[in-house]
Amino acid sequence: MKQYIMAIFLSLMILFTGCISCAKKSEPDNNKKGWVTDFLDEFDFFDDKNWQDQLLWVNNEDQCYVRDGEFDTREVSNGTLKLRIFNLGHERQCTDNVAKDGKIHPATRYVSSRLTSKNLQEFTGGRWTARIKLKTAGEAGMFPAWWLLGARNNEPPVQEPDENVCWPLSGSSEIDIMEHHGHYGKQSGYVGRSILPLGTCDDGGDWWTNQVNLSSHLTEYHEYSVEWLGNDLVFRLDGVEVGRNVGIADNLLEPMFAILNYAKISDDFMEGEWEMEIDWVKHEKWVD
Repeated sequence: MKQYIMAIFLSLMILFTGCISCAKKSEPDNNKKGWVTDFLDEFDFFDDKNWQDQLLWVNNEDQCYVRDGEFDTREVSNGTLKLRIFNLGHERQCTDNVAKDGKIHPATRYVSSRLTSKNLQEFTGGRWTARIKLKTAGEAGMFPAWWLLGARNNEPPVQEPDENVCWPLSGSSEIDIMEHHGHYGKQSGYVGRSILPLGTCDDGGDWWTNQVNLSSHLTEYHEYSVEWLGNDLVFRLDGVEVGRNVGIADNLLEPMFAILNYAKISDDFMEGEWEMEIDWVKHEKWVD
């Protein structure tokens, strides 16, 4: 009888020890080296701890950005985020989209969404990636984008005292990771770039020197990344380097936030809707 009880006791000890070992295996490895994910949104729901609406008027865009997915311009369903631009078929006022010079966006028939992680998820350097596809591409006026801005940018929403730097000066720098210019008529074309400041806010920025013209099947899912690698910015498509801005990364070591938006930038008429679908967004840091 004693031997039987001892055998049961030993079996329970082995099982208990094994469970502890299993639990330890499931814990995060704090000593992990290499790329470590420090932000990931897989869009199981809309998380307002990660994203907020950004209402403003830039680039002489035709559409009016609206809040809270009004007119179905924003939807989270089936594990993805959809951003849409619509032709309402009639004009509406757009008084909450204001340009830097104080001008109010004129009434327009087009509405869309612009989401930002400003003051919510901001990171310095590392690697930003989003998995994205477009419903259609190459139509005149299309301007969907996945990009970054410096955290001290003075465009709305202004929520912190140090948000007082105008684009594109240091502190309000811009990096475009995936920007599709449909009015060029290319079904597969997009660009990546860092924008060079020209001295003052009034001078604006140099869009062309660091622009990298790229190509992908935009209507299929792909991973679009930018990575700080030494003093270079590396643009990746599905993990593979497709472009590089050389000797610029050290000038962009500032906290940056992400933006996802769908704009329209030509006077060409559009019918129906355009859509950008985002499977996930993440930021990674390098750990030596």
